[in-house]
Amino acid sequence: MKRRGFLFNAALASGGAALTFEGFVRRFEAFADAVFCKVVGWALERTIATRLPKAALEQAIAERQPPPGLVHHSDRGVQYASDEYVKVLEQHQMIPSMSRPANPYDNASCESFMKTLKREEIYANDYHDLNHLRTNIGAFIEQYYNRCRLHSALGYKPPEEFELAIASTPTSAGATMSFFRHEENTGQSDTKEL
Repeated sequence: MKRRGFLFNAALASGGAALTFEGFVRRFEAFADAVFCKVVGWALERTIATRLPKAALEQAIAERQPPPGLVHHSDRGVQYASDEYVKVLEQHQMIPSMSRPANPYDNASCESFMKTLKREEIYANDYHDLNHLRTNIGAFIEQYYNRCRLHSALGYKPPEEFELAIASTPTSAGATMSFFRHEENTGQSDTKEL
C-alpha cells in the first residue's frame, strides 16, 4: 500500500540486540515506524558489521517507500555512522538523528520492541538452527507483533489495525474542536471549525 502524507513515514527508529544462540552471539537489527510502532525492516546476522543494519534499513525502505525528509533515528553505534550506511540515508534523503551520549531513552520505542521480542519469542522457545530462529522471528513480527499485539500507545490496537484506521480517516482542511454536553444524553456533540 502506497503511503501518503507526512504522518506515514514520519520517523524510523532503529535498534539492535545481541541474541545468544547455540553458544554464539547473533546480532539482530530492526526498524520500527515511530508513529505506528510497526516493525518494517529487520535482519539477523552473525556480526554487527554495517551490512546488518543496512539490510534492515533497505527492507524498511522497500516496505514504506518513504518521502524525502524522513527522520532516521538510531543509537550511537559506529555502524550507523559508516560511510556505506550514511550513503543509503543520503540516497533516500533521510535526516539522520542519533541518541544523546549515555541516554537510552531517546530510542525507547525500538528498545521496547527488543525487550518484547526477547521475552515473548526468543526466551520462550528452543531453536534447531539459525534458519529456524530466523523463521520464528519473521513469524513473530509479521503474524503477531504487527497484526495482533496490542499497544497502549496506539489506544490498545495492533499496529496494522491502527495504521489502517488512520489511513481511512479523511483528512481535515482545518482544525476542529468538539464540545460535549454532559447534562444531555443525546449522544451528539457540537463541532466548530476553527
